[in-house]
Amino acid sequence: MKDQGSAGVSPGPPEGEKKAINSELWHACSGPLVAMPPVGSLVVYFPQGHSEQVAASMHKEVDIIPNYPSLPSKLICKLLSLTLHVCVYFPPFSTVVAM
Repeated sequence: MKDQGSAGVSPGPPEGEKKAINSELWHACSGPLVAMPPVGSLVVYFPQGHSEQVAASMHKEVDIIPNYPSLPSKLICKLLSLTLHVCVYFPPFSTVVAM
């Protein structure tokens, strides 16, 4: 049996850790207007938008994130897998994400 700490409760996940989550629970948390594309469908990836999100999450300016000028502004990709997660930052504040 695993040690559950002195209070008899499992310690929480480390700050910012992503945990896989049940699909119904994820959709309940994300809201009724969120729809995920089915696996196997074509999706558009925007590298600049991704760089901006990385910069924001690292609390840095977008100019500090590496720039790839030869990379197109958008890429058509085939979605091979989809995993639903919850990011735990500072309980009770959590965010649902899809990867």
